[in-house]
Amino acid sequence: MYKIAGGKKKKDRRRTSKAVYLACTAFVLAAGILASAFGNASLGRIALVSAGALMPEGGSALLRAQEETEETPTQAVPAQAPAEGGSEPADQEKDAPLNYTPDDIQALMDAEQAKIDAMEVSGKIDEQTYTVNNATDVYGSVWAQNKTSEHDLDLKKVLSEPVDLKITDKSKPHILVFHTHTTESYMLLDRETYSDAYITRSDDPKRNMVRVGDEICDQLEQAGFAVIHDTNIYDTKYSGAYYRSEDQIDKYMEQYPEIQVILDIHRDAIKQSDGTMVAPTAVIDGKKAAQIMIISGCQEGDITDFPDWEYNLRFAVQLQKYCQEMFPGLVRPLFFCAREYNMHKSRCSLLIEMGSDANTLDEAAYSGRMLGRALAALLENYVV
Repeated sequence: MYKIAGGKKKKDRRRTSKAVYLACTAFVLAAGILASAFGNASLGRIALVSAGALMPEGGSALLRAQEETEETPTQAVPAQAPAEGGSEPADQEKDAPLNYTPDDIQALMDAEQAKIDAMEVSGKIDEQTYTVNNATDVYGSVWAQNKTSEHDLDLKKVLSEPVDLKITDKSKPHILVFHTHTTESYMLLDRETYSDAYITRSDDPKRNMVRVGDEICDQLEQAGFAVIHDTNIYDTKYSGAYYRSEDQIDKYMEQYPEIQVILDIHRDAIKQSDGTMVAPTAVIDGKKAAQIMIISGCQEGDITDFPDWEYNLRFAVQLQKYCQEMFPGLVRPLFFCAREYNMHKSRCSLLIEMGSDANTLDEAAYSGRMLGRALAALLENYVV
């Protein structure tokens, strides 16, 4: 694995409008109020909708970033070697069981028990499994939520269209995994309550999104694919994180022109109006996993410089299909939206939410292994 940290900063180039995001937020709040008024308990109860289900956490970052001035570049995190016992040996068969707890994560869980027991309870955690009932569009095993206003979503047609991807040499890095919101992290213990004193942000790569990215990359490497895993922290200052990660993507693509698959790995944050935190969860092969949500954007409204978005959608739908068929229950409905983030950087660029801040690191790591294996199976179709 090419495990890399570091990067400079460019001037802001994002074209997303503040008005679009404010309108989205207003729509969600209004929908929640109306749903409650008309007796829809499940909708009314979630007045504060999932950050990923309508506006992933990056949306608010982009709003704040529009007023951002020049700032000091983010401090890089040194590349870390995989923790001992933290993943399966590279020589294991690619179909080896994935439903285990890595030793390093188990050690964190054991150390956490005494601390969490001493914290005051602030609210409940509700485990929910997102299904076809949460989708607006369905074709076979592919479910999607179409949140655009101008685009119909014909999943059958999209599945039949070619993905613009060609891997000529698996030993060269065609895949980049990074984390715009690197410090996003998880609960460590599987509990029914949470404490506000417990902070799900960390600059420790053994606990944050880097650890989940490690699991994805390990599976890709076991399948023979060279991967760049960028472990740099981009959200020491939350505002402007997407600009900083975009700058680094450009550097990687200049250094490694083979890069085509670009994955920004996040975790969601879902909190209901009564303070209950939601953990998207599914039991797969007897082990609890954090459900993941694949996000694919498009050109619409103020998003005017994303002409190749349909190619990204084709790749997203194929990945959704592989995940669902290989590991039923792993994926929430694909989220199709009028957003860009950094998905315009290639024709196989996606943002993926790995559970929420109410899931555990163990659950998210398990989902990372399954996502990595499903992605590897998909990519094999494009090796020439």
